[in-house]
Amino acid sequence: MGLIISISIFILAIIVNQSMIVGQTTAESVLDFPKSDIQDLRSEIFRMRMAEVDQNPVIEDIQIISLIRKSAIVYIDNTSEILIIHYNNGVTSYNETIRF
Repeated sequence: MGLIISISIFILAIIVNQSMIVGQTTAESVLDFPKSDIQDLRSEIFRMRMAEVDQNPVIEDIQIISLIRKSAIVYIDNTSEILIIHYNNGVTSYNETIRF
């Protein structure tokens, strides 16, 4: 009887350990995805597009700030009908194409 109880406790310990590893991996992947950075980038691009200002200096500033502060490469192509956003910080790569 003691052998059966010790084996079942050992199996339960393995299951609990594996569930904690899965939870940790999931939490790390959520933290690695820069959702707020991408949302901020999109909102600034849309605001710039609606303001109808000279976009080249603003895009260059966004690229420089992203590279220095977030270590992220940002590419923005804002033509008249298509908006292309590329974000890559070494861990996450995000691409978006919007047609107007």
